[in-house]
Amino acid sequence: MKKIISLIIVILFLNSCNSMGSFGTGVNITFDPRTIGMQIDDTIMQKNLVARLSLAEKKYFFIQVEVLDGRIFLAGKVDQPEDKVKVTKMAWETKGVRSVKNAITIKGETNFKKTAKDILITSQLRSALIFNKKTKARNYTIETINRNIYIFGIAMDKIEEDEVIKEANQIYDVNKIIPSIYLVSELSRNKF
Repeated sequence: MKKIISLIIVILFLNSCNSMGSFGTGVNITFDPRTIGMQIDDTIMQKNLVARLSLAEKKYFFIQVEVLDGRIFLAGKVDQPEDKVKVTKMAWETKGVRSVKNAITIKGETNFKKTAKDILITSQLRSALIFNKKTKARNYTIETINRNIYIFGIAMDKIEEDEVIKEANQIYDVNKIIPSIYLVSELSRNKF
């Protein structure tokens, strides 16, 4: 009984840390195929890394951190290449990490026009996924940097993964698509 009460308190605490209505990693809980234990592990990893980044340098507070099944996705902007290396190193030092995908850019490499184009590309892909009945748009984090689309999320099956990539390929003026899409069957605790 004490374990159940403790688990409920932890879930309520972690859920209150996120005002977006999602559970820790930006993936909406109603569509999230991960177990509660996997969600809690990912949330703890995310909060741990965000806290360590914020304590190391206040400027790292704005780095976006997403965790999915022990896989960390980083996005945002830093001042120097050394900052990017430092943030990546800290991500790899997180207990339980399986991989790190880094979409952090160096300030000065982009301008207003490039940033506006990136926002347009992200919006177009987000809209396409919302209107596509074969995809669950809430299961994906999309970041566009210098016309490169980074897609991070969970697909229910290979058909959905292919559909997400197809939608990204249909967007005009995209340099490259870098997917980090994991199938439900690839999640670590689903393997027997």
